[in-house]
Amino acid sequence: MEFNRNQVFAAGIFFLLLGLQFRMVEEFVLTPQFTRLVMEMFNHPLALADATVETLAGSNAAAVSPKTVRPPEWIGYAFLSVGAVLFLQSLTMKKPG
Repeated sequence: MEFNRNQVFAAGIFFLLLGLQFRMVEEFVLTPQFTRLVMEMFNHPLALADATVETLAGSNAAAVSPKTVRPPEWIGYAFLSVGAVLFLQSLTMKKPG
């Protein structure tokens, strides 16, 4: 499948905005429900133990504390670079149609 000018332009803008987002935010705090979901997806031992306790106790209370994710500083620059290259590439492509 070949990408046309509009698709490359949209991808470039998306990566530029994503890079700006990562440059402006220092950390992300996940909700307890999403933290539990991630722990279950990666078979974390605490998630398995919590599931066993909940099954035995018959409750659905979430005892997982929210997780904080701190992305590395370079990832924002990487997304900005990819977005700039895609944006400039889209300007050099011929118009669709």
